Amino acid sequence: MARIILKERPEYRYRFKTRVQVRDINYAGHLGNDAIISIIGNARAELFHSFGFYETDLGDGETGIIITDLAISYKGEAFLFDELLIETSIGEITERSFRLYHRVKKDEKTIAIAETGQVCFNYKKREVSLIPEKFLEWLKKGSSPGLFENTKEIG
Repeated sequence: MARIILKERPEYRYRFKTRVQVRDINYAGHLGNDAIISIIGNARAELFHSFGFYETDLGDGETGIIITDLAISYKGEAFLFDELLIETSIGEITERSFRLYHRVKKDEKTIAIAETGQVCFNYKKREVSLIPEKFLEWLKKGSSPGLFENTKEIG
């Protein structure tokens, strides 16, 4: 069977905690694959917000992001009320896009690795746009080793 194989990054700069909730459980009784997408989406929104940005405003009042792709490799299970740690790093920054890399852990064990592509989109002009300068500066700092760590409860 063909599979997408994602590798763990050497470093994850940002950390967010959450707990598996009733809405995250599927019919098999464990964390559903759709819930992982929501959990990493929450981690992305919290990451931006913690530095004064929003997914719909990257610092210029017009530009936000659109998710262009998503890949997830599942490594384990989680169950109702389990505490999860979502670790995130930034990479592959271009003038219009960047990637976020996520590792979801439970009790020090990796249960999922995910990667998303983001492209900048000017919502007023309805077109792909350059990354706003203020956000680009933050991205470059955030993708450099050893600068930030943010542990925050979400969910």
